[in-house]
Amino acid sequence: MAIKINPQLTPTKLLPRIERLFELSAQKILNLDKSWKPASGTPVFTVKGRYTSRGWTEWTQGFQFGAAILQFDAMGDDRFLELGRRNTVARMASHVSHIGVHDHGFNNVSTYGNLLRLMREDKVPALQPERDFYELALKVSGAVQAARWTRIANGKGFIYSFNGPHSLFIDTIRSLRALAVAHQLGHVLMGEQDRRISLLQRLVEHAETTANFGIYYGTGRDAYDLRGRTAHESIFNLNDGNYRCPNSQQGYSPFSTWTRGLAWALCGYAEQLEFLEMVPDRELEPLGGRKAITQMMLKPALATADFYLENSCADGIPMWDTGAPHLHRLPAGYLNRPANPHNAWEPVDSSAAAIAAQGLVRLGNYLQAKGDPATGRRYKQAGLTTAHTLFGEPYLATDSRHQGLLLHSVYHRPNGWDHIASGQRVPNGESSMWGDYHARELALLLLREARGEAYLTFFDYTRRF
Repeated sequence: MAIKINPQLTPTKLLPRIERLFELSAQKILNLDKSWKPASGTPVFTVKGRYTSRGWTEWTQGFQFGAAILQFDAMGDDRFLELGRRNTVARMASHVSHIGVHDHGFNNVSTYGNLLRLMREDKVPALQPERDFYELALKVSGAVQAARWTRIANGKGFIYSFNGPHSLFIDTIRSLRALAVAHQLGHVLMGEQDRRISLLQRLVEHAETTANFGIYYGTGRDAYDLRGRTAHESIFNLNDGNYRCPNSQQGYSPFSTWTRGLAWALCGYAEQLEFLEMVPDRELEPLGGRKAITQMMLKPALATADFYLENSCADGIPMWDTGAPHLHRLPAGYLNRPANPHNAWEPVDSSAAAIAAQGLVRLGNYLQAKGDPATGRRYKQAGLTTAHTLFGEPYLATDSRHQGLLLHSVYHRPNGWDHIASGQRVPNGESSMWGDYHARELALLLLREARGEAYLTFFDYTRRF
């Protein structure tokens, strides 16, 4: 195991770091809101400490406005509630009906979903017209996401990526939260001749297809089959629905592991296991039953968690890809040391660490609740160890002139989109919307536990449909 797990850490012991994070977060949210011009598009990542846009898809706007909502939740400052609410109403409608992306869970659950969650938790007044507005947005978002459907040879299917109907992205496992929320609100996707299509069924089938084709289990599927390794993209033949090959858009190769994709899978399956606990047996029985569905999701969650632990540095931070071409130039045994974001050969990815840490904490909590305290504690302590690293320097951006919150995030290494500072050979020192958002989300999850508040979930844990 590469991560050196600190068994003594608790959310309470992390409170000083969490409070410092949210103190800095407040400044950075207000800075960006004041300086950003909506005509410039959506902020994506920083260049020399200033947020810039990168036209690919508008998948990060929900993180921009959702960050303010998380800030309010953490610190109770009404300025941030108003900022998040105002921008959600004014600027997120097009994302609700966006038929061209697989990112509804990122954009809309981070905004409309967080606002609705605050209402159900009695943190803001539950005014009925406003609540109805958020619920309608989430229903439509889940249905639009589920409509991006490719059927495969076994009769099941997946939500296809913006690359087209042949393409299954590992990222989308975390966007399933859009289908989950919409289903919990009682919504369905209406098809031709008024066919009612279950959002829960599509959620389960997408999770199963991803588990079968996007994640490896050491069973000899190909020469690079290591348990827990993930492929960023899985390609299918649209003529007959058969799987063809792995691929990668943002990782180094189809046969190495892009660690942010690994983190999406780990976090996505962990929170879907939590969601399943709220789904009654009668809903799951036609889809294979609770036991089978739970095992289908637990298998990839455990595999990806173990792979993350084995392939991250001692402080919980991974390199951007486990097969990056210059890793062999790093000092021998580099995984057994704290990550060096300023090394000359390959970048680390703090955003992958923030996503994975939340997955490890959630998976650990889930396993402990299910009667496996030893394994659950191991994962949770690994998540807390990673959080401890992220919530301090050199990852926490303490310079008020830097608009980012979490430093040393990587966006798209193959495309060369990440800024490389003068005198450096690889990108470092920059931030991303998703890295900043997930650092805040991780911090809020731990802050609530330390305060003894309700457990943070994207779904309504008080309702069983």
